[in-house]
Amino acid sequence: MKRQLIAAVGVAAMVVGLAACGSDGKKDESKDNGTGSTSAAKNYSGKTLKVWLMSGSAPKGWEDSVKTEFETTYPGSKVEFQIQEWTGIGPKVTAALSEGSVDVLEVGNTQTAGYAATGGLLDITKDKAAIGGADWAANQSESAILDGKQYAAPWYVTNRVVAYNKDLWAKAGLTATPKTLDEFHAALDKLKATPGVADPIYMPGQEWYVYFGLLTSEGGKLAKKEGDKWVGGLSSPEAQKAFDAYKALQAKSVTGAKDKDEAKPQQKDVFGKGDVGTIIGLGWELPDEKAIPKDKIGFFPLPGKTADKPSGVFLGGSNLAIAQASKNSDMAKDFLKVALNDKNEGLVAASGLIPNKNSLNDKVVGDFATAAKSAAVVGGITPTTPNWAAVENEPNPIKDFLTGALTGDYTTAAKKADEEIAKRLNAKQ
Repeated sequence: MKRQLIAAVGVAAMVVGLAACGSDGKKDESKDNGTGSTSAAKNYSGKTLKVWLMSGSAPKGWEDSVKTEFETTYPGSKVEFQIQEWTGIGPKVTAALSEGSVDVLEVGNTQTAGYAATGGLLDITKDKAAIGGADWAANQSESAILDGKQYAAPWYVTNRVVAYNKDLWAKAGLTATPKTLDEFHAALDKLKATPGVADPIYMPGQEWYVYFGLLTSEGGKLAKKEGDKWVGGLSSPEAQKAFDAYKALQAKSVTGAKDKDEAKPQQKDVFGKGDVGTIIGLGWELPDEKAIPKDKIGFFPLPGKTADKPSGVFLGGSNLAIAQASKNSDMAKDFLKVALNDKNEGLVAASGLIPNKNSLNDKVVGDFATAAKSAAVVGGITPTTPNWAAVENEPNPIKDFLTGALTGDYTTAAKKADEEIAKRLNAKQ
């Protein structure tokens, strides 16, 4: 899943002007039967629910499981899945929400606020508990909340972990994965001194997602709201501490340029050469087996200051939302109950993604996902605001801040970035 390639940039602008449309207004006469789904007394016979999912998102078997369970629970109903591509999805979603041609849709978790702000998504605050929201992981659900209202349900997330070349680590005499940042630094030092290792860790200077995780560990924010205005958070003491940890890690990288991000060049290409000991990345950033066999790559969460808790991470993933203009809003709410129940979220976990409930994390399988799940519990998301996409737009001020602070004065770089972040977040749409 190439989550960070999602075309989130400009989403807020794309959805500006979307008129808020009403639902069908029909009174919901059914009652919850105590099992997490509403009584089959609801008559959806002859109705078709249109659900948009993004290419590559749904785990194997998930669509069939959800469709079968829903259509069995509500005889005569039909669920129609349509798979969409991420490229160019913004205008397509905007049009569909305005026209009411989709009932339920997958939206990236950093995109949700943009669609919600313009009235495109149904407020499900009062339905949250009935849908199963009482058990949702708070740090995942946060991405679907705007101005205190719930506009979507978290579906899944994933996050970055440390991936290492087992052969190189063994050559360096490293037999155990580090549990603290200090131990990680010691391991990198051993790798650097090992013949045949070109770089103990490939980490370019603009890895802002890694910095975000360290900032989360310190309790800091990239930006926060003060009154009715947003202010940048990079001049805070927490941001300075996070940067010190980030700078120490980046200094271990021999080949990672301070003015490049993880996509220039792609980490999988660099790591795939076989002479790089370590990267910090997502599952799709790993080289194919022709470069390095899967069993030669190990994983662990980026350690924290102490062994009891890993460093924080950025949680990238997807939410499921109901279109405000849907004529089948009650049916859509019942769909979410089925789609997000423990059985079907269990399929999400079994696919190697992190489900929306911490209680289901024991069902997560796969070496990468097993490493990711422990960090996901202490992960966070970018500020929930419809203008956030403007911050990630190039030139990204956070990337520029990291390069500036690595090569010059921290205070100056942080002040400049904070001013730009505030300018973009406070811009009127």
